[in-house]
Amino acid sequence: MTDRSKFRALVEELRAQIEALPVGTSVPSERALAAESGVSRMTARRALDELTREGRLVREVGRGSFVARPAVNLPLHLTGFTEDMAARGIRAGSRVLSLVEAPADPFTAEALGLGDGAPVVRLDRVRLADERPMAIERTALDASVVPGLAEVDFSTQSLYSVLESRYGVRFDAGEQTIRAAIIRPEDADELGVERGSAALEFVRVSGRGGQAIERTVSTYPGDRFELSAQIAPVTAQESGGRSALRVRR
Repeated sequence: MTDRSKFRALVEELRAQIEALPVGTSVPSERALAAESGVSRMTARRALDELTREGRLVREVGRGSFVARPAVNLPLHLTGFTEDMAARGIRAGSRVLSLVEAPADPFTAEALGLGDGAPVVRLDRVRLADERPMAIERTALDASVVPGLAEVDFSTQSLYSVLESRYGVRFDAGEQTIRAAIIRPEDADELGVERGSAALEFVRVSGRGGQAIERTVSTYPGDRFELSAQIAPVTAQESGGRSALRVRR
């Protein structure tokens, strides 16, 4: 068996073992792995590095390697956090940081097609997955569409469910931008991550019937999430003869 095949076999074996272990369980050191599996220490180290890059292990200097908490896969489609988590068998929750009616800032006013200083309802929340902080969501909604929304207890209710049941608002279109960011100090404290950590920011504008109603900026720690999307080749006619990809949301 070649060194490469030994390496792949060890990675596959470790991957299967990790999937059956609780988060935080320590795994053998490269020295122990080499002795147990009969590979070189270099091969054992490469296997641990590979699984760390996949996000299955976390390495701690001076302590060793441990089973990492798996990342949550976020497909690109128009649903709320509660629905996304429920689809994965995860119980979603919220901790409300702020819920007020206030004048729209310039970015929100432009996104929602409002006049300067028009009233919006601002809802800032820590989103929880099985009671673990997973994201910060800052939402602004056109106050004229959702009168009285600031009175709702969103620590126990889904925003999208309330919008549909109370106001008859069901979004049928949206535009989402994804960008790299650095977590704000106050968000790092709420999420339990180090200040200055990498993050993904989703800036979403959603509406119905051509009217924009919601603008949300969601901040996700970069090590807890991955994105997925279906991609399909665009025909030469659609792309003007250039090679391109279309993302289906």
